[in-house]
Amino acid sequence: MSLTLASAASASAGAVVSVVINGTTVTVQCARDLTVAAGDVVVVATAGTRRVAIARCFPAAPAVPEIPPIPPAPKPAVVTGRLVVPAVYTGSYRSGWRTDTTDVVQGSYGGYPNSTGAAFYGSKPRTLAGATVTAANLRISRTTGGAYAAQSTTMRLITQATKPGGAPTLTSSSSGPSLKVGSTDTSFTIPDAWAQAMVDGTAGGIGFFDASGSPYVRFTGRGGASSAFTLTIDWRR
Repeated sequence: MSLTLASAASASAGAVVSVVINGTTVTVQCARDLTVAAGDVVVVATAGTRRVAIARCFPAAPAVPEIPPIPPAPKPAVVTGRLVVPAVYTGSYRSGWRTDTTDVVQGSYGGYPNSTGAAFYGSKPRTLAGATVTAANLRISRTTGGAYAAQSTTMRLITQATKPGGAPTLTSSSSGPSLKVGSTDTSFTIPDAWAQAMVDGTAGGIGFFDASGSPYVRFTGRGGASSAFTLTIDWRR
């Protein structure tokens, strides 16, 4: 005869009880007058093919330890930042890129063809790939040219990130700054989606173009101020 410790899987019912022996649940006989509660540790005697629970080892069933729930994985911390991007090129296109100025010009004047002013931002916005743009703005100054008073301008998103050989490819349109000659807007807001397109690599520049050729407006380019058309992007990821 051999003796084995087992754990009662349930309370005894009549003369039998279910116990767990080595991970397997089996039904065994109970010794006379032995009452077993679920969870009791019992001594099981084995004689041949017969198994009998003959005694309990403790005054009461041991308490089942309470296992605390596994806490959810912490959410990754939100990282925010600001990227300052100087323009890599500023200039104007009118039947070719002008070589006499780096100013960003909108419109026509003195019989010359209609100009498209442009600022390009190169590859630096792409360093934020995967981030979400939360705000974006430009530093813009108006220089001498056209009416002195503030003039409405038409701002355009440009596909290219650097100056192309031909005319820049213009896509989305938005209202541009309205500045009098000699004034500066240090943080003119551009659409978040435009800066996001630069971060994502589907756009690369800001332009100014009105199909009517009016009004004629000149914005200071990098030749007049190194900070001209500096783009600031606020982001999170």
